[in-house]
Amino acid sequence: MSAPLLIVPGYNNSGPQHWQSHWERLLPGALRVQQRDWDHPTVEEWVAALDAAIATCGEPPVLVTHSLGGSTVAHWAIRHRRAIRGALLVAPPDLDSPALPSECLTFTPIPRQPLPFRSILIASRDDPYASFERSEQMARDWGSRLVDAGPTGHINSASGLGEWPWGQALLRELL
Repeated sequence: MSAPLLIVPGYNNSGPQHWQSHWERLLPGALRVQQRDWDHPTVEEWVAALDAAIATCGEPPVLVTHSLGGSTVAHWAIRHRRAIRGALLVAPPDLDSPALPSECLTFTPIPRQPLPFRSILIASRDDPYASFERSEQMARDWGSRLVDAGPTGHINSASGLGEWPWGQALLRELL
């Protein structure tokens, strides 16, 4: 990877068996965006933390998000205009879903504007936090290429993806 790589986890962060944690260890220069409170997210704080992390990059970074991290990027994109090389948006949640924890409600409504950078949205057919149809809508709204991950749950630790080579191949494709 030649561009800086920012790992943008979602609600509750990504634990040691999550593919994002594997990538952070495996990919040179990968840095995790840190949040003050992973369990009580607020859109203002999370967007500010993302912007601060992007500002430290010497060149436009690639954003690798999971779940609420993708929503954070969508909110960041309507507030800021820093250069981004691209974004891999994995399993962004449907913020209108009743399955979503109430702690995430500060992120509603989800922005529907096109992202001003290239992006790939990876969606599962059986994600408990977003129907595939809703993921298709987010991809259209954001101008993202949609990739069907099949029945892989929320594409998290419980999905058992390990280092997730297929996801890494999509990241290389984005680059």
